Amino acid sequence: MSAAAGAPTGGEGSLREVADGVYAFVQPDGGWCLNNAGLVVGEGRTVLVDTAATEARARRLRAEVERVAPGGADFVVNTHFHGDHTFGNGQFTPRAVVVAHEGTRADSAEAGLGLRQLWPGVEWGETPLVLPTLTFHGSLTLYAGELRTELLHVGPAHTANDVVAWVPERSVLFTGDVVWSGVTPFVLFGSITGSLRALDRMRALGARTVVPGHGPVGGPELLDETEDYLRWLQRLAEDGVRDGLTPLQAAHRADLGRFKELVDSERLVGNLHRAYAELDGLPPAARIDVLTSFQEMVAFHGALPACHA
Repeated sequence: MSAAAGAPTGGEGSLREVADGVYAFVQPDGGWCLNNAGLVVGEGRTVLVDTAATEARARRLRAEVERVAPGGADFVVNTHFHGDHTFGNGQFTPRAVVVAHEGTRADSAEAGLGLRQLWPGVEWGETPLVLPTLTFHGSLTLYAGELRTELLHVGPAHTANDVVAWVPERSVLFTGDVVWSGVTPFVLFGSITGSLRALDRMRALGARTVVPGHGPVGGPELLDETEDYLRWLQRLAEDGVRDGLTPLQAAHRADLGRFKELVDSERLVGNLHRAYAELDGLPPAARIDVLTSFQEMVAFHGALPACHA
């Protein structure tokens, strides 16, 4: 990233209209901290779904939003607490109201800016911690003219409290990090069984367009692809436990097969830690040792995974 230019030097995100008045902001290649966002534009109101990890990328997102909707976003939705989806909140306030599940607000306050410490080489810029000021429990509907953005709590899945944003008039679903496209799913903070339940609930909506948390926009097949990986992960964990392997050992033994092309394959180790915990009876999203799991992901990868935020 070039600090002088004030914007990412490669893989810049841009807004693309995926339905009338509904846009996706996709950041290639969807790896660590290169998340997607979404925008719903209606008469007199705009809803932004998620922000970005660094000051430069959040500024880029803001410029794209203002290109489509002069004046900017009125609401900013955080689908979950991870910094790549929340650190850019400050670029849109005080004009915008930041909205999230009540649990996401609590998790964001606890996590703070800790994500930045994992990749000290990233030029994060100024990313003040801006917490949601409007929270909810089960669901909340935001209106942008005739367009509804229905916020549905589907967690625990990727984290303890995941929210998806459903635009029924346009059959577009913004999934946050419950669904992935060409990128390895990540459930260390959440639940495999919870993710499968969330996928069933999302599938019932009948979305034509699915905007995942990371990776290219697609259709309902993205839900199936995410589920396929999670089912494979469960079987891998069962075999590992049966054979007395640690999660790291099970990851080294694993044949990734058709999943080997997914970005950030080292997440397998963290995912196995969650899978082992669930097989041991730990409730969905109950806390486990995230730092040790990340250190083992680094060991599996052979170095600190790349983060091009």
